[in-house]
Amino acid sequence: MGGLAVLARSLGFEVSGSDQNVYPPMSTQLENMGIQMHQGYDDSVLSQAYAQVVVGNVMTRGMPVIETLLESKQRYSSGPRWLGENLLRHKKVFAVAGTHGKTTTASMLAWLLEYNNHNPGFLIGGVTENFGISARNTNSDNFVIEADEYDSAFFDKRSKFVHYHADVAILNNLEFDHADIFENLDAIKKQFHHFIRTIPRSGTLIVNKDEDNLKTVLDMGCWTPVVTFGTDKTADIYAVPHCSDYSSFALYNNGKMQCSITWDLIGKHNMLNATAAIAAAQSAGISFKDCARALTEFKGIKRRMERIGSVNSITIYDDFAHHPTAIATTIEGLKNNIGDKKLIVVVEPRSNSMRAGAHAHALPSSLQQADVAVVMNYPDLHWQDDVFAQFELNGIKTMESVDALLPFLADISTPGTHLVFMSNGGFENAPRRFLALLDRWL
Repeated sequence: MGGLAVLARSLGFEVSGSDQNVYPPMSTQLENMGIQMHQGYDDSVLSQAYAQVVVGNVMTRGMPVIETLLESKQRYSSGPRWLGENLLRHKKVFAVAGTHGKTTTASMLAWLLEYNNHNPGFLIGGVTENFGISARNTNSDNFVIEADEYDSAFFDKRSKFVHYHADVAILNNLEFDHADIFENLDAIKKQFHHFIRTIPRSGTLIVNKDEDNLKTVLDMGCWTPVVTFGTDKTADIYAVPHCSDYSSFALYNNGKMQCSITWDLIGKHNMLNATAAIAAAQSAGISFKDCARALTEFKGIKRRMERIGSVNSITIYDDFAHHPTAIATTIEGLKNNIGDKKLIVVVEPRSNSMRAGAHAHALPSSLQQADVAVVMNYPDLHWQDDVFAQFELNGIKTMESVDALLPFLADISTPGTHLVFMSNGGFENAPRRFLALLDRWL
């Protein structure tokens, strides 16, 4: 919604908004844009009339602002629908979908287009270091958007991505998530198929051939040309790593090597994200070699394995991973990169699925490569008792507050330690607070 506010401003609208617990980098971006923010969901913001009220999907019936909005008869829309009708309908849209990797892949694709003089607009759920912002509108026909399967609003339970008028769509992967709105994996597959139904015959689907769930979705019906990618050598475009941390790899198209990439990112997931982004860039006429040159200058995204700093050779990262699969692949990539150095991982269950316990039983296996694993056990978590018994059996520690967590981490961190904070929320600014604590202690 913050990025959408930026895009609305670019179209000439006067924009303000209300939210609560907004944290950097989005809060900083809105401040820098001069977009006024009201804290909280009371109805005082509706004391004046608006041309349009755009309702985010965090809003629910019973909130004062929503009840007053419905009584007022003012025009309102979901964010995805407003964006689709006011901006995306007039663009060539590159949409990046999947359970994991949407932000990183969309950021890579936007950078590939930018580096090769296509001047894309974009809306991404994070701040890419190459641009310093999460959204912009340009005079280019090309627009890159992170295409989420989450619902659009309390009054529109369709997935966001069906509103986006996509021309080129990346399907990165598909697993069960968002347990608060989807009953099971089949319900998510159905929404992905609804998305496929919106892609024109003249468009392109970029599909991960390594993912069986995506094969099932395609089998439900597909009317658009498909380009496959992955590590399977039967894929149209496939990647072959040169080293265990995936910081160097080669790309092949129809069995022929096209380019080799050595870059700052690590992990199999990032190698696949890059492969998908390059496959999509082909539809804009960008060569493999030009893509490879661009990715050597890709700087990553804030809060995606963002290196916060180092004190006494103790290195601290802030990461957005919150699904067991993403947690496991991120840890694997870092562990392969640092070798036998000590790795500490702290997970804050912040997503609705995590807090409801939908992924709690999968956490131990996703954390097994960490030397020390800690999971925050906040009082309002709705987890079964056997989850914590499983944590104890696997040597996973639990902490009830950040205030207790930080000194504990300081006590067990030795020179050479790498420590990753994982959360898709603010985590009470724990990574930077820990860095400051080390500065004082060491």
